[in-house]
Amino acid sequence: MSIFDWLHRAETTAAPPDREAAEDGLRAEVIAALRTVYDPEIPVNIYDLGLIYGLDVDAAAGKVSIRMTLTAPGCPVAATFPGTVERAVQAVDGVREAHVELVWEPPWSRELMSEIALLELGLI
Repeated sequence: MSIFDWLHRAETTAAPPDREAAEDGLRAEVIAALRTVYDPEIPVNIYDLGLIYGLDVDAAAGKVSIRMTLTAPGCPVAATFPGTVERAVQAVDGVREAHVELVWEPPWSRELMSEIALLELGLI
């Protein structure tokens, strides 16, 4: 299963309306928190940079699971950066537990960047 199939599956899983609204609200707050964390080498936040490959939110349990990558496997912050991201997410009201899994497949590329990131870097 590709990362895009996985994300689509996670986004289309049906949930009861109240639960879905709570998860959508918490998800939006988590994304806002992710946008406050910047890549140490590129002056763009990790969400718009395309480093977040998966985001699962369980609002009822207050749990957030994130699959993310870094721009390069040899990144000097690979050992500590997931903890930085976890702390940013745990600061969100309603989050009791956050877990970040660092993955390397698919490799990060410029194509994963949002238009906002491309504009910030002057690439479009």
